[in-house]
Amino acid sequence: MTNETARSISEVVANDLCIGCGLCEALTGGRVAMVMTPVGSLRPSPTDAFTRHEETQLMAACPGTVAQARAEDGIAVDPVWGAHRWMSYAWAGRPDTRHRAATGGVLTALGAHALNTGRADFVLHVGADPERPMRSRWVLSPDPDSIRANTNSRYGPTAPLSGLAAALERRRRFAIIAKPCDLGAVHALSKSDPRVDELCVIRLALVCGGQSRLSKSQAVLHEFGIDEGELTLFRYRGHGNPGPTVVETAAGDRYAKTYLDMWEDESGWDVETRCKLCPDALGEAADVAAADVWPGGSPTGEDEGFNGIVVRTAVGEELVASAVASGDLVLGDPITPRQFDGLQPHQVRKKEALAARYQGLCDSGVAPIETHGLRISELGRRTDAERFAQQRSGAQRRIEAARSRLLSD
Repeated sequence: MTNETARSISEVVANDLCIGCGLCEALTGGRVAMVMTPVGSLRPSPTDAFTRHEETQLMAACPGTVAQARAEDGIAVDPVWGAHRWMSYAWAGRPDTRHRAATGGVLTALGAHALNTGRADFVLHVGADPERPMRSRWVLSPDPDSIRANTNSRYGPTAPLSGLAAALERRRRFAIIAKPCDLGAVHALSKSDPRVDELCVIRLALVCGGQSRLSKSQAVLHEFGIDEGELTLFRYRGHGNPGPTVVETAAGDRYAKTYLDMWEDESGWDVETRCKLCPDALGEAADVAAADVWPGGSPTGEDEGFNGIVVRTAVGEELVASAVASGDLVLGDPITPRQFDGLQPHQVRKKEALAARYQGLCDSGVAPIETHGLRISELGRRTDAERFAQQRSGAQRRIEAARSRLLSD
């Protein structure tokens, strides 16, 4: 496999390896903005407006070029789940948070606890855009009520790192709740910007199944015969676990789809190309990562809301212990890595397939994501020759189709 990496943000975008995290916007002070493309992805525009320093800094942190585990010394490393101190079932101690959140409300509860206890002065995360509720925007929440107002998964495009410059400029300690790829970029950026480790003191991630393009949500509106301008609510999950997707309009109409109706057919997810190639969907740059915990990877009905948590660092361990002591978080039974495999089997399959998929990228002349400490080659050796070939050719077809689609836009 080639050791070459992408040479520019333009190349990352042209190869459809951009995830739309928003870091380009943050590091250019908004001169390069995140815009929605015709296929429903957030992308930086223009991609030729960076200074040399900006592009150097971006290329060293961009999730389309690099991903690195953030592991403490002396912590055991599982081949699939990475470095962790322990794993457990958990859920929010406040029943309303647990009910409203996408799963068990763990990330909301930990974010609120960080504010209540003075560990952080605000939280950088995302929530529904009040003017366009099908879309998301970054938020700096100064209090627990703001955290809870923005609880719930946002399955469409999100750019939390568009708010990173604003967060750093406050010169106050903050927490971040974001996707694993976003936190990987934050970790990488800390090498060139010392403010990151000084100020971003708590990092919380969801275990991610992939980011859908806006086209997935637009298809729901088309199904119900609704224009986006009519919307007053687009809730992807929550109010139960997993909870339905709910759409409401200014005229008072309400529509809903069950979780399985919305997500059971993976071929219809319309996830970003980069998500199919993600080397860290498990939050290995986080202090705590929270996951869905359905045996076999899919729900069979509604329940009260349970997360599985992966506590990775001393900061995460101390935060969880404090939240449990205060009643903000409840712990259930411990989870072993192999038990977690059965709760997130799709993550295991993808992680094992990545070495083959990256070789498919090289076959197409595309620089794969450079990984450090994520065990991609080790896990790839679990894949038999037939599956390796299938995954390799599939990645080649996928990247070539994505590039063709971008050229036709």
